[in-house]
Amino acid sequence: MLSTPENSDLFTPEQVLENRGRVAIFIDGSNLFYAALQLGIEIDYTKLLCRLTAGSRLLRSFFYTGVDPTNEKQQGFLLWMRRNGYRVISKELVQLPDGSKKANLDVEIAVDMMALVGSYDTAVLVSGDGDLAYAVDAVSYRGVRVEVVSLRSMTSDSLINVADRYIDLEGIKEDIQKTPRHTNYTYRPLSGISMLDEQQGR
Repeated sequence: MLSTPENSDLFTPEQVLENRGRVAIFIDGSNLFYAALQLGIEIDYTKLLCRLTAGSRLLRSFFYTGVDPTNEKQQGFLLWMRRNGYRVISKELVQLPDGSKKANLDVEIAVDMMALVGSYDTAVLVSGDGDLAYAVDAVSYRGVRVEVVSLRSMTSDSLINVADRYIDLEGIKEDIQKTPRHTNYTYRPLSGISMLDEQQGR
Protein backbone atom coordinates (compact mmCIF):
# COMPACT_ATOMS: atom_id res chain seq x y z
CA MET A 1 0.00 0.00 0.00
CA LEU A 2 1.17 3.51 -0.69
CA SER A 3 1.50 5.82 2.28
CA THR A 4 -0.52 9.01 2.21
CA PRO A 5 1.55 12.24 2.16
CA GLU A 6 1.58 14.14 5.43
CA ASN A 7 -1.14 16.79 5.86
CA SER A 8 -2.79 15.76 2.59
CA ASP A 9 -5.38 13.29 1.34
CA LEU A 10 -3.91 13.34 -2.17
CA PHE A 11 -1.18 11.19 -3.69
CA THR A 12 1.73 12.93 -5.37
CA PRO A 13 2.09 12.34 -9.13
CA GLU A 14 5.15 10.20 -8.38
CA GLN A 15 3.15 7.93 -6.08
CA VAL A 16 0.38 7.64 -8.65
CA LEU A 17 2.88 6.57 -11.31
CA GLU A 18 4.41 3.98 -8.99
CA ASN A 19 1.01 2.36 -8.54
CA ARG A 20 -0.05 2.08 -12.19
CA GLY A 21 0.15 -1.72 -12.39
CA ARG A 22 -0.21 -3.14 -15.87
CA VAL A 23 -0.53 -0.43 -18.51
CA ALA A 24 -2.39 -0.55 -21.84
CA ILE A 25 -1.86 2.33 -24.27
CA PHE A 26 -4.48 3.43 -26.81
CA ILE A 27 -3.26 6.03 -29.34
CA ASP A 28 -5.58 7.89 -31.70
CA GLY A 29 -3.05 8.35 -34.51
CA SER A 30 -4.90 11.15 -36.31
CA ASN A 31 -5.46 13.12 -33.10
CA LEU A 32 -1.78 12.79 -32.16
CA PHE A 33 -0.67 13.80 -35.66
CA TYR A 34 -2.63 17.05 -35.55
CA ALA A 35 -1.49 17.75 -31.99
CA ALA A 36 2.14 17.36 -33.12
CA LEU A 37 1.48 19.81 -35.98
CA GLN A 38 0.08 22.33 -33.48
CA LEU A 39 3.18 21.88 -31.30
CA GLY A 40 5.50 22.14 -34.30
CA ILE A 41 7.26 18.86 -33.50
CA GLU A 42 7.76 15.45 -35.07
CA ILE A 43 6.99 12.55 -32.73
CA ASP A 44 9.68 10.01 -31.90
CA TYR A 45 7.50 6.93 -31.37
CA THR A 46 10.19 5.03 -29.46
CA LYS A 47 10.48 7.91 -26.99
CA LEU A 48 6.69 8.21 -26.84
CA LEU A 49 6.28 4.54 -25.89
CA CYS A 50 8.93 4.86 -23.16
CA ARG A 51 7.39 8.09 -21.81
CA LEU A 52 3.84 6.72 -21.70
CA THR A 53 4.90 3.41 -20.15
CA ALA A 54 7.07 5.29 -17.61
CA GLY A 55 8.69 2.17 -16.19
CA SER A 56 5.40 0.31 -15.62
CA ARG A 57 4.63 -3.11 -17.06
CA LEU A 58 3.26 -2.65 -20.57
CA LEU A 59 0.48 -5.00 -21.60
CA ARG A 60 0.12 -3.67 -25.14
CA SER A 61 0.31 -0.43 -27.07
CA PHE A 62 -2.34 0.11 -29.74
CA PHE A 63 -2.00 2.64 -32.56
CA TYR A 64 -5.23 3.44 -34.44
CA THR A 65 -5.00 5.11 -37.82
CA GLY A 66 -6.68 5.62 -41.17
CA VAL A 67 -4.64 4.31 -44.09
CA ASP A 68 -4.22 5.14 -47.74
CA PRO A 69 -3.18 1.87 -49.46
CA THR A 70 -1.45 3.86 -52.23
CA ASN A 71 0.78 5.77 -49.80
CA GLU A 72 4.07 3.81 -49.69
CA LYS A 73 5.63 6.15 -47.15
CA GLN A 74 2.74 5.54 -44.75
CA GLN A 75 2.94 1.78 -45.30
CA GLY A 76 6.64 1.87 -44.44
CA PHE A 77 5.94 3.87 -41.30
CA LEU A 78 3.24 1.45 -40.14
CA LEU A 79 5.54 -1.51 -40.77
CA TRP A 80 8.16 0.19 -38.59
CA MET A 81 5.51 0.74 -35.89
CA ARG A 82 4.50 -2.93 -35.92
CA ARG A 83 8.13 -3.98 -35.51
CA ASN A 84 8.83 -1.55 -32.69
CA GLY A 85 6.28 -2.26 -29.99
CA TYR A 86 2.96 -1.12 -31.45
CA ARG A 87 -0.13 -3.10 -32.42
CA VAL A 88 -1.44 -1.16 -35.44
CA ILE A 89 -5.22 -1.07 -35.94
CA SER A 90 -6.04 0.48 -39.30
CA LYS A 91 -9.05 1.36 -41.42
CA GLU A 92 -9.07 2.56 -45.01
CA LEU A 93 -9.68 6.29 -45.43
CA VAL A 94 -13.10 7.29 -46.76
CA GLN A 95 -13.54 10.18 -49.20
CA LEU A 96 -15.89 12.84 -47.80
CA PRO A 97 -18.14 15.09 -49.96
CA ASP A 98 -15.79 18.07 -49.44
CA GLY A 99 -12.90 16.09 -50.95
CA SER A 100 -11.10 15.38 -47.68
CA LYS A 101 -10.42 11.86 -46.44
CA LYS A 102 -11.13 10.51 -42.99
CA ALA A 103 -11.30 7.29 -41.01
CA ASN A 104 -13.03 7.29 -37.63
CA LEU A 105 -11.66 4.67 -35.24
CA ASP A 106 -13.47 5.73 -32.03
CA VAL A 107 -15.51 2.51 -31.99
CA GLU A 108 -12.39 0.36 -32.34
CA ILE A 109 -10.67 2.23 -29.48
CA ALA A 110 -13.74 1.95 -27.23
CA VAL A 111 -14.25 -1.76 -27.97
CA ASP A 112 -10.60 -2.62 -27.30
CA MET A 113 -10.56 -0.65 -24.04
CA MET A 114 -13.62 -2.57 -22.84
CA ALA A 115 -12.56 -5.98 -24.19
CA LEU A 116 -9.25 -5.90 -22.32
CA VAL A 117 -10.66 -4.80 -18.95
CA GLY A 118 -9.29 -7.21 -16.39
CA SER A 119 -6.00 -7.58 -18.27
CA TYR A 120 -4.72 -4.10 -17.40
CA ASP A 121 -4.88 -1.71 -14.44
CA THR A 122 -4.17 1.64 -16.13
CA ALA A 123 -5.29 2.81 -19.56
CA VAL A 124 -3.34 5.58 -21.26
CA LEU A 125 -5.55 7.18 -23.88
CA VAL A 126 -3.74 9.48 -26.31
CA SER A 127 -6.67 11.44 -27.72
CA GLY A 128 -8.68 14.54 -27.00
CA ASP A 129 -11.86 13.25 -28.64
CA GLY A 130 -14.90 13.80 -26.42
CA ASP A 131 -16.69 10.91 -28.16
CA LEU A 132 -14.45 8.58 -26.10
CA ALA A 133 -15.62 10.00 -22.75
CA TYR A 134 -18.38 7.39 -22.39
CA ALA A 135 -15.92 4.53 -22.95
CA VAL A 136 -13.48 6.04 -20.45
CA ASP A 137 -16.27 6.37 -17.89
CA ALA A 138 -17.31 2.75 -18.52
CA VAL A 139 -13.84 1.27 -17.98
CA SER A 140 -13.38 3.46 -14.90
CA TYR A 141 -16.45 1.83 -13.34
CA ARG A 142 -14.80 -1.53 -14.01
CA GLY A 143 -11.86 -0.53 -11.81
CA VAL A 144 -9.44 0.83 -14.42
CA ARG A 145 -7.49 4.04 -13.90
CA VAL A 146 -7.47 6.20 -17.02
CA GLU A 147 -4.82 8.74 -17.99
CA VAL A 148 -5.68 11.02 -20.91
CA VAL A 149 -2.78 12.48 -22.89
CA SER A 150 -3.48 15.18 -25.47
CA LEU A 151 -2.96 18.81 -26.38
CA ARG A 152 -5.18 20.94 -24.14
CA SER A 153 -6.54 23.09 -26.97
CA MET A 154 -7.67 19.91 -28.76
CA THR A 155 -9.08 18.09 -25.72
CA SER A 156 -12.74 17.90 -24.80
CA ASP A 157 -13.58 18.93 -21.23
CA SER A 158 -15.92 15.93 -21.01
CA LEU A 159 -12.93 13.62 -21.54
CA ILE A 160 -10.79 15.36 -18.93
CA ASN A 161 -13.69 15.25 -16.44
CA VAL A 162 -13.96 11.45 -16.55
CA ALA A 163 -10.20 10.75 -16.57
CA ASP A 164 -8.21 10.05 -13.41
CA ARG A 165 -5.26 12.03 -14.72
CA TYR A 166 -4.74 14.45 -17.57
CA ILE A 167 -1.34 15.10 -19.18
CA ASP A 168 -0.92 17.98 -21.63
CA LEU A 169 1.35 17.08 -24.57
CA GLU A 170 2.77 20.59 -24.33
CA GLY A 171 4.33 19.62 -21.00
CA ILE A 172 6.05 16.47 -22.30
CA LYS A 173 6.94 17.51 -25.85
CA GLU A 174 10.67 17.66 -25.04
CA ASP A 175 10.51 13.99 -23.98
CA ILE A 176 8.74 12.72 -27.10
CA GLN A 177 10.00 14.77 -30.03
CA LYS A 178 12.52 13.62 -32.59
CA THR A 179 15.98 15.08 -32.36
CA PRO A 180 17.33 16.42 -35.68
CA ARG A 181 19.94 13.65 -36.05
CA HIS A 182 17.47 10.83 -35.29
CA THR A 183 16.84 9.17 -38.68
CA ASN A 184 15.54 5.67 -37.84
CA TYR A 185 12.36 6.13 -39.84
CA THR A 186 12.80 9.35 -41.76
CA TYR A 187 12.24 8.77 -45.47
CA ARG A 188 14.63 10.68 -47.71
CA PRO A 189 15.96 9.91 -51.17
CA LEU A 190 19.50 8.49 -51.16
CA SER A 191 20.77 11.53 -53.09
CA GLY A 192 19.50 13.76 -50.27
CA ILE A 193 21.43 11.73 -47.69
CA SER A 194 24.70 11.88 -49.62
CA MET A 195 24.35 15.66 -50.07
CA LEU A 196 23.73 16.01 -46.33
CA ASP A 197 26.84 13.96 -45.57
CA GLU A 198 28.92 16.20 -47.86
CA GLN A 199 27.61 19.30 -46.13
CA GLN A 200 28.42 17.88 -42.71
CA GLY A 201 31.90 16.92 -43.87
CA ARG A 202 32.77 20.52 -44.75
